Amino acid sequence: MAENQQKAKPELSDEAKAKQAARAAAKAKGGKGGGKSSAKRDLPDRPRPPARLWVRYRDEVRTQLQKELGLKSTYQVPTIEKIIVNMGLGDAITNNKVLDTAVEEIELITGQKAVVTRAKKSISNFKLREGMPIGAMVTLRKNTMWEFLDRVIAIALPRVRDFKGVSDKAFDGRGNYTLGLKEQIIFPEIEYDRVDKIRGMNICIVTTAKDDVQGKALLEALGLPMWKRGQANG
Repeated sequence: MAENQQKAKPELSDEAKAKQAARAAAKAKGGKGGGKSSAKRDLPDRPRPPARLWVRYRDEVRTQLQKELGLKSTYQVPTIEKIIVNMGLGDAITNNKVLDTAVEEIELITGQKAVVTRAKKSISNFKLREGMPIGAMVTLRKNTMWEFLDRVIAIALPRVRDFKGVSDKAFDGRGNYTLGLKEQIIFPEIEYDRVDKIRGMNICIVTTAKDDVQGKALLEALGLPMWKRGQANG
């Protein structure tokens, strides 16, 4: 009697049989959604196209700078090593939501995940304690770096009100340049209606130049407009 009960199995409905057959077919193709995943695997990996500004540097600017600076080899020609975008947030001491908004904005602008910067020491006058979040930063390299610099020169800076160029006095003596921006809304990625407060940022362009002369020649050749202090506006 017990053997007959063990052998007796409830008969599956047509719908259950169809589901069972579908699961078996999916398992044979490599799990759930096997058809879609296999189709994705069959697609060839398309390499990311090089940044427009990098192509211009490689094909035109490098040879131009070699002649202008009197260098013997193209390997001596200065280039961009990395770009650091930093946004300081003094309001984050009393309002943590400000930090979240700034991180979101800097990620939209650069297209890369931001890192929260923290205070290295405590300052009682500013109610600042060691380890408190006070800003956000992003370090860009390679293709992403060239694409960002291209957008800064071609799109963001022309949207600055009464823009006549950037200062040529912002070099650090070793060919690196720091560009200060007062408004994040000059980047088209930022929606003006969603901005709760106007915030500035610093863009540090780190180069392989030996001095400020080479650094300035590089940035001007790439299209960064500079004006000398005391130059007549016209």
